[in-house]
Amino acid sequence: MLLRRELGRTEASSGGSVSEPAAHSSNVNGQNEDETLDMAGSDLGGIWYWNRYPGARVDSQYPVYALSIPEVYDDWTWSSHYPDHNELRDYFKFVDERLHIKKDCVFNAKVTDAVWDEAECVWSIRCDSGQTFRTKFWTACTGFAAKRYFPDWPGYEDFKGTMFHSSFWPKEGVDVRGKRVAVIGTGATGVQITQEWCREIGDEGNLEMFQRTPNLACPMNQVYMTKEEQKGLSKGLPERFADRNNHYNGFLYQWRENLTYDHSPEEREEFYRMLWKLGGFRFLMNNYYDMTRNATANQEAYNFWRDRVRERVKDPRKGELLAPTERPHLFGGKRLSLEQDFYDQFNKPNVDVVDVRTNPIDRFVSDGIVQKDGTHHRLDMIALATGFDSITGGLKDMKVSGINGEQMSEKWRLGTWTYLGISTARFPNFFFTYGPQAPTAFSNGPSCIEIQGDWIADVLSDMRDKKLRKIDADPQAEAEWKELVNDLIKDTPRGSVDSWYNGSKPREHLNYAGGIPRYKKTLEEVRANNYDGFHLS
Repeated sequence: MLLRRELGRTEASSGGSVSEPAAHSSNVNGQNEDETLDMAGSDLGGIWYWNRYPGARVDSQYPVYALSIPEVYDDWTWSSHYPDHNELRDYFKFVDERLHIKKDCVFNAKVTDAVWDEAECVWSIRCDSGQTFRTKFWTACTGFAAKRYFPDWPGYEDFKGTMFHSSFWPKEGVDVRGKRVAVIGTGATGVQITQEWCREIGDEGNLEMFQRTPNLACPMNQVYMTKEEQKGLSKGLPERFADRNNHYNGFLYQWRENLTYDHSPEEREEFYRMLWKLGGFRFLMNNYYDMTRNATANQEAYNFWRDRVRERVKDPRKGELLAPTERPHLFGGKRLSLEQDFYDQFNKPNVDVVDVRTNPIDRFVSDGIVQKDGTHHRLDMIALATGFDSITGGLKDMKVSGINGEQMSEKWRLGTWTYLGISTARFPNFFFTYGPQAPTAFSNGPSCIEIQGDWIADVLSDMRDKKLRKIDADPQAEAEWKELVNDLIKDTPRGSVDSWYNGSKPREHLNYAGGIPRYKKTLEEVRANNYDGFHLS
Protein backbone atom coordinates (compact mmCIF):
# COMPACT_ATOMS: atom_id res chain seq x y z
CA MET A 1 0.00 0.00 0.00
CA LEU A 2 1.21 3.44 -0.83
CA LEU A 3 0.64 5.93 1.96
CA ARG A 4 1.34 9.60 1.29
CA ARG A 5 1.62 12.58 3.56
CA GLU A 6 1.46 15.62 1.30
CA LEU A 7 3.89 18.46 2.17
CA GLY A 8 5.41 16.32 4.88
CA ARG A 9 6.21 12.72 5.55
CA THR A 10 5.05 10.09 3.11
CA GLU A 11 4.43 6.52 4.25
CA ALA A 12 3.60 3.44 2.24
CA SER A 13 2.27 -0.05 2.69
CA SER A 14 2.29 -2.52 -0.14
CA GLY A 15 1.76 -5.93 -1.66
CA GLY A 16 5.00 -5.42 -3.58
CA SER A 17 4.99 -5.88 -7.35
CA VAL A 18 1.83 -3.76 -7.50
CA SER A 19 3.41 -0.89 -5.58
CA GLU A 20 6.72 -0.42 -7.34
CA PRO A 21 5.15 1.26 -10.42
CA ALA A 22 3.05 3.46 -8.13
CA ALA A 23 6.12 4.47 -6.16
CA HIS A 24 8.01 5.27 -9.36
CA SER A 25 5.07 7.31 -10.67
CA SER A 26 5.15 9.36 -7.47
CA ASN A 27 8.87 9.85 -7.91
CA VAL A 28 8.77 11.10 -11.49
CA ASN A 29 5.88 13.41 -10.65
CA GLY A 30 7.78 15.06 -7.83
CA GLN A 31 5.74 13.42 -5.08
CA ASN A 32 8.54 11.67 -3.20
CA GLU A 33 9.24 14.06 -0.33
CA ASP A 34 9.63 11.13 2.07
CA GLU A 35 8.11 7.92 0.82
CA THR A 36 7.90 4.56 2.54
CA LEU A 37 6.64 1.30 1.08
CA ASP A 38 5.25 -0.98 3.76
CA MET A 39 5.58 -4.68 2.88
CA ALA A 40 4.02 -7.72 4.54
CA GLY A 41 6.95 -9.85 3.36
CA SER A 42 10.68 -9.48 4.01
CA ASP A 43 11.67 -8.40 0.50
CA LEU A 44 10.36 -6.84 -2.71
CA GLY A 45 8.22 -8.73 -5.20
CA GLY A 46 4.71 -8.88 -3.78
CA ILE A 47 3.00 -11.98 -5.12
CA TRP A 48 6.38 -13.07 -6.52
CA TYR A 49 7.90 -12.87 -3.07
CA TRP A 50 5.32 -15.42 -1.87
CA ASN A 51 4.97 -17.56 -5.02
CA ARG A 52 7.71 -20.17 -4.74
CA TYR A 53 5.76 -23.32 -5.53
CA PRO A 54 7.05 -25.72 -8.22
CA GLY A 55 6.49 -24.43 -11.74
CA ALA A 56 5.42 -20.92 -10.70
CA ARG A 57 5.95 -18.57 -13.62
CA VAL A 58 4.32 -15.63 -15.32
CA ASP A 59 1.93 -16.34 -18.21
CA SER A 60 2.04 -12.91 -19.87
CA GLN A 61 4.44 -13.13 -22.79
CA TYR A 62 7.65 -11.11 -23.12
CA PRO A 63 7.94 -8.13 -23.08
CA VAL A 64 4.60 -6.98 -21.62
CA TYR A 65 5.03 -8.30 -18.06
CA ALA A 66 7.59 -5.70 -17.02
CA LEU A 67 7.89 -2.09 -15.94
CA SER A 68 8.12 0.49 -18.72
CA ILE A 69 10.85 2.37 -16.88
CA PRO A 70 13.95 3.05 -19.03
CA GLU A 71 16.35 2.81 -16.09
CA VAL A 72 15.16 -0.78 -15.71
CA TYR A 73 14.50 -2.13 -19.19
CA ASP A 74 17.59 -0.58 -20.82
CA ASP A 75 19.91 -3.06 -19.10
CA TRP A 76 17.71 -5.94 -17.97
CA THR A 77 17.40 -9.14 -20.01
CA TRP A 78 15.03 -12.06 -19.51
CA SER A 79 16.04 -15.66 -20.19
CA SER A 80 12.66 -16.65 -21.68
CA HIS A 81 9.30 -15.34 -22.86
CA TYR A 82 7.68 -16.68 -19.68
CA PRO A 83 10.14 -16.28 -16.78
CA ASP A 84 9.79 -18.29 -13.58
CA HIS A 85 9.48 -17.10 -9.98
CA ASN A 86 13.23 -17.18 -9.33
CA GLU A 87 13.94 -14.90 -12.25
CA LEU A 88 11.12 -12.56 -11.26
CA ARG A 89 12.65 -12.13 -7.80
CA ASP A 90 15.98 -11.38 -9.49
CA TYR A 91 14.13 -8.81 -11.58
CA PHE A 92 12.85 -7.00 -8.50
CA LYS A 93 16.37 -6.98 -7.05
CA PHE A 94 17.52 -5.33 -10.27
CA VAL A 95 14.63 -2.84 -10.07
CA ASP A 96 15.87 -1.89 -6.61
CA GLU A 97 19.44 -1.51 -7.84
CA ARG A 98 18.25 0.99 -10.42
CA LEU A 99 15.45 2.79 -8.54
CA HIS A 100 16.64 2.37 -4.92
CA ILE A 101 13.20 1.40 -3.65
CA LYS A 102 14.28 -0.63 -0.62
CA LYS A 103 15.70 2.41 1.15
CA ASP A 104 12.08 3.57 1.49
CA CYS A 105 10.66 0.20 2.59
CA VAL A 106 9.46 -1.15 5.90
CA PHE A 107 9.34 -4.96 5.69
CA ASN A 108 7.46 -7.55 7.74
CA ALA A 109 4.71 -5.03 8.47
CA LYS A 110 1.18 -5.87 7.34
CA VAL A 111 -1.48 -3.16 7.60
CA THR A 112 -4.28 -4.16 9.96
CA ASP A 113 -6.17 -0.89 10.57
CA ALA A 114 -6.64 2.48 8.90
CA VAL A 115 -8.71 5.24 10.53
CA TRP A 116 -9.71 8.55 8.91
CA ASP A 117 -9.64 11.74 11.00
CA GLU A 118 -12.12 14.11 9.34
CA ALA A 119 -11.08 17.16 11.38
CA GLU A 120 -7.42 16.90 10.43
CA CYS A 121 -7.86 15.16 7.04
CA VAL A 122 -5.34 12.53 8.10
CA TRP A 123 -5.27 8.72 8.09
CA SER A 124 -3.79 6.73 10.97
CA ILE A 125 -2.38 3.44 9.73
CA ARG A 126 -1.53 0.57 12.08
CA CYS A 127 0.56 -2.50 11.22
CA ASP A 128 0.88 -5.90 12.83
CA SER A 129 4.50 -4.97 13.56
CA GLY A 130 3.23 -2.44 16.10
CA GLN A 131 4.13 0.55 13.94
CA THR A 132 1.68 3.40 13.38
CA PHE A 133 1.81 5.96 10.56
CA ARG A 134 -0.11 9.19 10.05
CA THR A 135 -0.56 10.26 6.45
CA LYS A 136 -2.79 12.49 4.36
CA PHE A 137 -3.06 10.06 1.44
CA TRP A 138 -2.61 6.33 1.04
CA THR A 139 -2.97 3.74 -1.70
CA ALA A 140 -3.63 0.06 -1.06
CA CYS A 141 -1.60 -2.03 -3.51
CA THR A 142 -2.76 -5.42 -2.26
CA GLY A 143 -3.60 -6.73 -5.73
CA PHE A 144 -6.34 -9.27 -6.39
CA ALA A 145 -4.72 -12.35 -4.81
CA ALA A 146 -3.67 -11.33 -1.30
CA LYS A 147 -5.94 -13.33 1.02
CA ARG A 148 -5.45 -17.10 0.85
CA TYR A 149 -8.47 -19.37 0.64
CA PHE A 150 -8.67 -22.61 2.63
CA PRO A 151 -11.79 -24.75 2.04
CA ASP A 152 -13.42 -25.93 5.26
CA TRP A 153 -13.02 -29.67 4.78
CA PRO A 154 -13.10 -31.52 8.10
CA GLY A 155 -10.02 -33.26 9.38
CA TYR A 156 -7.26 -30.91 8.21
CA GLU A 157 -5.55 -31.27 11.58
CA ASP A 158 -5.76 -35.07 11.43
CA PHE A 159 -3.51 -35.44 8.39
CA LYS A 160 -0.07 -36.63 9.54
CA GLY A 161 1.72 -36.04 6.25
CA THR A 162 3.01 -32.74 4.87
CA MET A 163 0.63 -30.14 3.49
CA PHE A 164 1.32 -26.73 1.94
CA HIS A 165 -0.82 -23.95 0.52
CA SER A 166 0.72 -22.79 -2.76
CA SER A 167 1.30 -19.27 -1.41
CA PHE A 168 3.14 -20.50 1.72
CA TRP A 169 5.69 -22.68 -0.04
CA PRO A 170 8.99 -23.33 1.80
CA LYS A 171 11.92 -21.32 0.43
CA GLU A 172 14.09 -24.43 0.50
CA GLY A 173 11.63 -26.34 -1.69
CA VAL A 174 10.06 -29.78 -1.19
CA ASP A 175 11.42 -33.20 -2.14
CA VAL A 176 8.65 -35.38 -3.61
CA ARG A 177 10.74 -38.09 -5.25
CA GLY A 178 9.15 -41.45 -4.59
CA LYS A 179 6.29 -39.88 -2.59
CA ARG A 180 2.52 -40.28 -2.84
CA VAL A 181 1.36 -36.74 -3.53
CA ALA A 182 -1.88 -34.91 -4.28
CA VAL A 183 -2.63 -31.54 -5.83
CA ILE A 184 -6.03 -30.09 -4.90
CA GLY A 185 -7.22 -27.52 -7.38
CA THR A 186 -6.93 -27.02 -11.12
CA GLY A 187 -6.52 -23.29 -11.50
CA ALA A 188 -3.32 -21.90 -12.98
CA THR A 189 -1.43 -22.79 -9.80
CA GLY A 190 -2.74 -26.35 -9.74
CA VAL A 191 -1.73 -26.87 -13.37
CA GLN A 192 1.78 -25.55 -12.72
CA ILE A 193 2.37 -27.63 -9.59
CA THR A 194 0.97 -30.79 -11.20
CA GLN A 195 3.08 -30.34 -14.31
CA GLU A 196 6.26 -29.91 -12.26
CA TRP A 197 5.60 -32.56 -9.62
CA CYS A 198 4.86 -35.16 -12.29
CA ARG A 199 8.49 -34.80 -13.36
CA GLU A 200 9.83 -34.73 -9.81
CA ILE A 201 8.10 -37.80 -8.31
CA GLY A 202 10.04 -40.17 -10.56
CA ASP A 203 8.91 -43.68 -11.46
CA GLU A 204 8.42 -44.73 -7.84
CA GLY A 205 6.18 -41.85 -6.81
CA ASN A 206 2.48 -41.32 -7.43
CA LEU A 207 0.48 -38.15 -8.14
CA GLU A 208 -3.27 -37.58 -7.99
CA MET A 209 -4.76 -34.29 -9.11
CA PHE A 210 -8.13 -33.61 -7.45
CA GLN A 211 -10.29 -31.82 -10.02
CA ARG A 212 -13.71 -30.23 -9.69
CA THR A 213 -13.60 -28.31 -12.99
CA PRO A 214 -11.10 -28.95 -15.80
CA ASN A 215 -8.74 -26.14 -16.69
CA LEU A 216 -9.05 -25.42 -20.40
CA ALA A 217 -5.31 -24.81 -20.60
CA CYS A 218 -3.61 -23.70 -23.80
CA PRO A 219 -0.03 -24.35 -24.94
CA MET A 220 2.54 -21.89 -23.62
CA ASN A 221 5.08 -22.65 -26.34
CA GLN A 222 7.95 -21.35 -24.23
CA VAL A 223 10.79 -19.55 -26.01
CA TYR A 224 14.25 -19.21 -24.45
CA MET A 225 16.43 -16.24 -25.36
CA THR A 226 20.13 -15.47 -25.12
CA LYS A 227 21.16 -12.02 -23.93
CA GLU A 228 22.34 -11.24 -27.44
CA GLU A 229 18.97 -12.19 -28.94
CA GLN A 230 17.11 -10.03 -26.45
CA LYS A 231 19.41 -7.07 -26.99
CA GLY A 232 18.39 -7.22 -30.63
CA LEU A 233 14.72 -7.09 -29.60
CA SER A 234 15.12 -4.30 -27.04
CA LYS A 235 15.43 -1.39 -29.47
CA GLY A 236 11.69 -1.11 -29.92
CA LEU A 237 10.73 -1.59 -26.27
CA PRO A 238 9.49 1.97 -25.60
CA GLU A 239 7.04 1.68 -28.49
CA ARG A 240 5.97 -1.82 -27.48
CA PHE A 241 5.35 -0.78 -23.90
CA ALA A 242 3.29 2.17 -25.11
CA ASP A 243 1.39 -0.13 -27.46
CA ARG A 244 0.12 -2.18 -24.51
CA ASN A 245 -2.32 0.66 -23.85
CA ASN A 246 -3.79 0.30 -27.35
CA HIS A 247 -4.92 -3.29 -26.83
CA TYR A 248 -7.90 -4.54 -24.85
CA ASN A 249 -5.97 -6.77 -22.44
CA GLY A 250 -2.78 -4.72 -22.23
CA PHE A 251 -0.99 -7.33 -24.36
CA LEU A 252 0.27 -6.68 -27.89
CA TYR A 253 -2.68 -8.43 -29.54
CA GLN A 254 -6.43 -8.64 -29.10
CA TRP A 255 -9.53 -10.25 -30.62
CA ARG A 256 -9.84 -10.11 -34.41
CA GLU A 257 -12.53 -8.05 -36.12
CA ASN A 258 -13.72 -10.93 -38.29
CA LEU A 259 -16.28 -13.48 -37.11
CA THR A 260 -16.17 -17.25 -36.76
CA TYR A 261 -18.51 -18.04 -39.64
CA ASP A 262 -16.90 -15.55 -41.99
CA HIS A 263 -14.51 -18.44 -42.67
CA SER A 264 -15.20 -21.87 -44.11
CA PRO A 265 -14.58 -24.86 -41.79
CA GLU A 266 -11.25 -25.44 -43.53
CA GLU A 267 -10.18 -21.80 -43.16
CA ARG A 268 -11.30 -21.79 -39.56
CA GLU A 269 -9.27 -24.91 -38.79
CA GLU A 270 -6.19 -23.34 -40.37
CA PHE A 271 -6.70 -20.13 -38.37
CA TYR A 272 -7.13 -22.02 -35.09
CA ARG A 273 -3.98 -24.03 -35.78
CA MET A 274 -2.02 -20.83 -36.40
CA LEU A 275 -3.09 -19.42 -33.02
CA TRP A 276 -2.34 -22.76 -31.35
CA LYS A 277 1.17 -22.76 -32.76
CA LEU A 278 1.81 -19.17 -31.66
CA GLY A 279 0.89 -20.20 -28.13
CA GLY A 280 0.28 -18.16 -25.03
CA PHE A 281 -3.14 -16.57 -24.64
CA ARG A 282 -3.56 -16.06 -28.38
CA PHE A 283 -6.13 -18.83 -28.80
CA LEU A 284 -8.27 -17.02 -26.23
CA MET A 285 -7.42 -13.34 -26.78
CA ASN A 286 -6.46 -13.20 -30.47
CA ASN A 287 -9.35 -15.31 -31.75
CA TYR A 288 -12.49 -14.35 -33.65
CA TYR A 289 -14.36 -11.49 -32.00
CA ASP A 290 -17.63 -13.40 -31.64
CA MET A 291 -15.91 -16.25 -29.80
CA THR A 292 -16.45 -14.12 -26.69
CA ARG A 293 -19.99 -13.04 -27.60
CA ASN A 294 -21.74 -15.96 -29.29
CA ALA A 295 -22.25 -19.38 -27.68
CA THR A 296 -22.24 -21.23 -31.01
CA ALA A 297 -19.01 -19.58 -32.12
CA ASN A 298 -17.57 -20.27 -28.69
CA GLN A 299 -18.45 -23.96 -29.12
CA GLU A 300 -16.34 -24.10 -32.30
CA ALA A 301 -13.32 -22.87 -30.35
CA TYR A 302 -13.98 -25.36 -27.56
CA ASN A 303 -14.30 -28.25 -30.02
CA PHE A 304 -10.90 -27.43 -31.49
CA TRP A 305 -9.33 -27.13 -28.03
CA ARG A 306 -10.89 -30.42 -26.86
CA ASP A 307 -9.72 -32.35 -29.91
CA ARG A 308 -6.13 -31.09 -29.59
CA VAL A 309 -5.99 -32.14 -25.93
CA ARG A 310 -7.62 -35.52 -26.55
CA GLU A 311 -4.95 -36.24 -29.16
CA ARG A 312 -2.37 -36.00 -26.38
CA VAL A 313 -4.14 -37.89 -23.56
CA LYS A 314 -4.24 -41.57 -24.48
CA ASP A 315 -6.41 -42.93 -21.66
CA PRO A 316 -10.10 -42.33 -22.57
CA ARG A 317 -11.20 -41.95 -18.93
CA LYS A 318 -8.53 -39.39 -18.13
CA GLY A 319 -9.16 -37.66 -21.45
CA GLU A 320 -12.88 -37.30 -20.75
CA LEU A 321 -12.18 -35.73 -17.35
CA LEU A 322 -9.48 -33.37 -18.60
CA ALA A 323 -11.17 -32.41 -21.88
CA PRO A 324 -14.86 -33.39 -21.68
CA THR A 325 -16.85 -34.22 -24.79
CA GLU A 326 -19.42 -31.66 -23.69
CA ARG A 327 -18.15 -28.16 -22.95
CA PRO A 328 -18.07 -27.70 -19.14
CA HIS A 329 -18.59 -23.95 -19.51
CA LEU A 330 -18.14 -21.27 -22.15
CA PHE A 331 -14.54 -21.26 -23.34
CA GLY A 332 -12.78 -18.34 -21.66
CA GLY A 333 -15.46 -18.03 -18.99
CA LYS A 334 -13.01 -19.23 -16.35
CA ARG A 335 -9.40 -18.19 -16.14
CA LEU A 336 -7.42 -20.65 -18.25
CA SER A 337 -3.79 -21.53 -17.70
CA LEU A 338 -0.84 -22.01 -20.01
CA GLU A 339 0.85 -25.41 -20.03
CA GLN A 340 3.98 -26.99 -21.44
CA ASP A 341 3.53 -30.75 -20.99
CA PHE A 342 0.68 -30.85 -18.47
CA TYR A 343 -1.60 -33.11 -20.52
CA ASP A 344 1.21 -35.43 -21.61
CA GLN A 345 2.03 -36.16 -17.97
CA PHE A 346 -1.30 -37.97 -17.59
CA ASN A 347 -0.06 -40.68 -19.95
CA LYS A 348 2.15 -41.90 -17.10
CA PRO A 349 0.69 -44.84 -15.15
CA ASN A 350 1.53 -43.15 -11.83
CA VAL A 351 -0.30 -39.89 -12.63
CA ASP A 352 -4.09 -39.68 -12.36
CA VAL A 353 -6.95 -37.20 -12.22
CA VAL A 354 -9.56 -37.61 -9.46
CA ASP A 355 -13.08 -36.33 -10.14
CA VAL A 356 -14.37 -34.45 -7.09
CA ARG A 357 -17.33 -32.83 -8.84
CA THR A 358 -19.42 -36.01 -8.83
CA ASN A 359 -17.62 -37.53 -5.84
CA PRO A 360 -16.50 -34.68 -3.55
CA ILE A 361 -13.85 -34.71 -0.85
CA ASP A 362 -15.55 -35.76 2.37
CA ARG A 363 -12.73 -35.42 4.89
CA PHE A 364 -9.03 -35.55 5.59
CA VAL A 365 -7.71 -38.46 7.64
CA SER A 366 -4.32 -39.24 9.15
CA ASP A 367 -2.95 -40.88 6.01
CA GLY A 368 -4.78 -39.04 3.24
CA ILE A 369 -8.16 -38.05 1.86
CA VAL A 370 -11.53 -39.82 1.78
CA GLN A 371 -14.14 -39.04 -0.87
CA LYS A 372 -17.89 -39.06 -0.37
CA ASP A 373 -18.27 -42.64 -1.61
CA GLY A 374 -15.58 -43.84 0.80
CA THR A 375 -12.68 -43.99 -1.68
CA HIS A 376 -9.51 -43.62 0.39
CA HIS A 377 -6.44 -41.94 -1.14
CA ARG A 378 -3.29 -42.66 0.89
CA LEU A 379 -0.90 -39.74 0.68
CA ASP A 380 2.42 -38.49 2.01
CA MET A 381 2.10 -34.92 0.83
CA ILE A 382 -0.68 -32.53 -0.28
CA ALA A 383 -0.42 -29.26 -2.22
CA LEU A 384 -3.40 -26.96 -1.72
CA ALA A 385 -3.87 -24.98 -4.93
CA THR A 386 -7.17 -23.65 -3.63
CA GLY A 387 -6.58 -20.03 -4.53
CA PHE A 388 -7.58 -16.81 -2.86
CA ASP A 389 -10.51 -14.71 -1.71
CA SER A 390 -10.01 -12.93 -4.99
CA ILE A 391 -10.24 -9.27 -5.98
CA THR A 392 -11.66 -7.82 -2.74
CA GLY A 393 -10.24 -10.18 -0.10
CA GLY A 394 -7.02 -8.27 0.54
CA LEU A 395 -8.84 -4.95 0.94
CA LYS A 396 -11.59 -6.30 3.17
CA ASP A 397 -9.00 -8.11 5.28
CA MET A 398 -7.93 -4.70 6.64
CA LYS A 399 -10.13 -2.74 9.03
CA VAL A 400 -10.51 0.52 7.11
CA SER A 401 -12.66 3.17 8.84
CA GLY A 402 -13.81 6.19 6.83
CA ILE A 403 -16.05 9.17 7.55
CA ASN A 404 -18.02 8.78 10.81
CA GLY A 405 -16.22 5.49 11.45
CA GLU A 406 -17.90 3.64 8.56
CA GLN A 407 -16.20 0.29 7.92
CA MET A 408 -15.29 -0.42 4.31
CA SER A 409 -15.81 -4.15 4.83
CA GLU A 410 -19.34 -3.42 6.07
CA LYS A 411 -20.04 -1.05 3.18
CA TRP A 412 -18.96 -3.80 0.78
CA ARG A 413 -20.62 -6.66 2.69
CA LEU A 414 -23.52 -6.99 0.23
CA GLY A 415 -21.71 -5.62 -2.81
CA THR A 416 -18.62 -3.72 -3.90
CA TRP A 417 -18.80 0.02 -4.56
CA THR A 418 -15.96 1.91 -6.24
CA TYR A 419 -15.50 4.84 -8.54
CA LEU A 420 -13.16 4.07 -11.45
CA GLY A 421 -12.00 0.93 -9.65
CA ILE A 422 -9.63 3.20 -7.75
CA SER A 423 -11.54 4.79 -4.83
CA THR A 424 -14.69 4.40 -2.76
CA ALA A 425 -17.04 7.10 -1.44
CA ARG A 426 -16.75 8.31 2.17
CA PHE A 427 -13.16 7.08 2.39
CA PRO A 428 -11.33 10.27 1.34
CA ASN A 429 -7.70 10.40 0.18
CA PHE A 430 -7.66 6.61 -0.10
CA PHE A 431 -6.92 4.84 -3.38
CA PHE A 432 -6.31 1.24 -4.45
CA THR A 433 -4.70 -0.35 -7.49
CA TYR A 434 -5.21 -3.64 -9.35
CA GLY A 435 -8.39 -4.27 -7.38
CA PRO A 436 -12.17 -4.38 -7.84
CA GLN A 437 -14.01 -2.84 -10.81
CA ALA A 438 -10.80 -2.07 -12.70
CA PRO A 439 -9.36 -4.06 -15.67
CA THR A 440 -7.34 -6.11 -13.12
CA ALA A 441 -7.84 -9.85 -13.86
CA PHE A 442 -8.90 -9.10 -17.44
CA SER A 443 -5.56 -7.44 -18.20
CA ASN A 444 -1.81 -7.81 -18.10
CA GLY A 445 -0.89 -6.70 -14.57
CA PRO A 446 1.78 -4.06 -15.28
CA SER A 447 -0.40 -2.48 -17.99
CA CYS A 448 -3.22 -1.86 -15.52
CA ILE A 449 -1.01 -0.92 -12.59
CA GLU A 450 1.05 1.66 -14.45
CA ILE A 451 -2.05 3.44 -15.74
CA GLN A 452 -3.52 3.62 -12.25
CA GLY A 453 -0.23 4.56 -10.58
CA ASP A 454 0.36 7.41 -13.03
CA TRP A 455 -3.18 8.70 -12.51
CA ILE A 456 -2.92 8.65 -8.71
CA ALA A 457 0.41 10.50 -8.90
CA ASP A 458 -1.26 13.11 -11.11
CA VAL A 459 -4.07 13.50 -8.55
CA LEU A 460 -1.54 14.18 -5.80
CA SER A 461 0.37 16.62 -7.98
CA ASP A 462 -2.79 18.52 -8.93
CA MET A 463 -3.96 18.69 -5.32
CA ARG A 464 -0.60 19.99 -4.18
CA ASP A 465 -0.54 22.65 -6.88
CA LYS A 466 -4.08 23.79 -6.02
CA LYS A 467 -3.47 23.53 -2.26
CA LEU A 468 -6.35 21.06 -1.83
CA ARG A 469 -6.56 18.76 1.20
CA LYS A 470 -9.29 16.23 0.44
CA ILE A 471 -10.66 14.19 -2.47
CA ASP A 472 -13.68 11.90 -2.07
CA ALA A 473 -15.71 9.95 -4.63
CA ASP A 474 -19.36 10.88 -5.12
CA PRO A 475 -21.82 8.06 -4.21
CA GLN A 476 -23.81 8.66 -7.40
CA ALA A 477 -20.62 8.40 -9.49
CA GLU A 478 -19.75 5.04 -7.94
CA ALA A 479 -23.32 3.80 -8.47
CA GLU A 480 -23.01 4.68 -12.16
CA TRP A 481 -19.59 3.01 -12.33
CA LYS A 482 -20.98 -0.19 -10.83
CA GLU A 483 -23.78 -0.16 -13.41
CA LEU A 484 -21.23 0.29 -16.21
CA VAL A 485 -19.10 -2.60 -14.91
CA ASN A 486 -22.18 -4.86 -14.94
CA ASP A 487 -23.33 -3.71 -18.39
CA LEU A 488 -19.92 -4.29 -20.00
CA ILE A 489 -19.67 -7.93 -18.95
CA LYS A 490 -23.24 -9.21 -19.09
CA ASP A 491 -23.08 -10.60 -22.65
CA THR A 492 -19.66 -12.26 -22.34
CA PRO A 493 -18.57 -15.76 -21.22
CA ARG A 494 -16.91 -14.25 -18.16
CA GLY A 495 -20.18 -12.63 -17.20
CA SER A 496 -22.22 -15.82 -17.31
CA VAL A 497 -19.84 -18.38 -15.79
CA ASP A 498 -19.41 -18.85 -12.04
CA SER A 499 -15.73 -18.23 -11.31
CA TRP A 500 -13.32 -16.33 -9.06
CA TYR A 501 -13.49 -13.48 -11.59
CA ASN A 502 -16.75 -12.67 -9.83
CA GLY A 503 -15.46 -12.72 -6.27
CA SER A 504 -16.49 -14.94 -3.41
CA LYS A 505 -18.86 -13.37 -0.89
CA PRO A 506 -21.01 -12.04 -2.45
CA ARG A 507 -20.81 -13.21 -6.07
CA GLU A 508 -20.71 -10.12 -8.29
CA HIS A 509 -18.92 -8.77 -11.36
CA LEU A 510 -15.63 -7.37 -10.09
CA ASN A 511 -13.58 -6.67 -13.22
CA TYR A 512 -14.00 -3.82 -15.69
CA ALA A 513 -14.55 -5.42 -19.11
CA GLY A 514 -14.23 -2.26 -21.21
CA GLY A 515 -10.57 -2.86 -21.95
CA ILE A 516 -7.36 -0.97 -21.22
CA PRO A 517 -7.72 1.76 -23.92
CA ARG A 518 -11.22 2.74 -22.81
CA TYR A 519 -10.26 2.63 -19.14
CA LYS A 520 -7.21 4.84 -19.67
CA LYS A 521 -9.27 7.32 -21.69
CA THR A 522 -11.89 7.46 -18.92
CA LEU A 523 -9.27 8.28 -16.28
CA GLU A 524 -7.84 11.00 -18.50
CA GLU A 525 -11.28 12.50 -19.12
CA VAL A 526 -12.14 12.53 -15.41
CA ARG A 527 -8.95 14.45 -14.69
CA ALA A 528 -9.45 16.84 -17.62
CA ASN A 529 -12.99 17.60 -16.39
CA ASN A 530 -11.81 18.79 -12.97
CA TYR A 531 -12.13 15.32 -11.46
CA ASP A 532 -15.73 14.78 -12.44
CA GLY A 533 -17.33 12.38 -9.97
CA PHE A 534 -15.18 13.51 -7.05
CA HIS A 535 -15.61 16.16 -4.37
CA LEU A 536 -12.43 18.17 -3.78
CA SER A 537 -11.82 20.65 -0.99
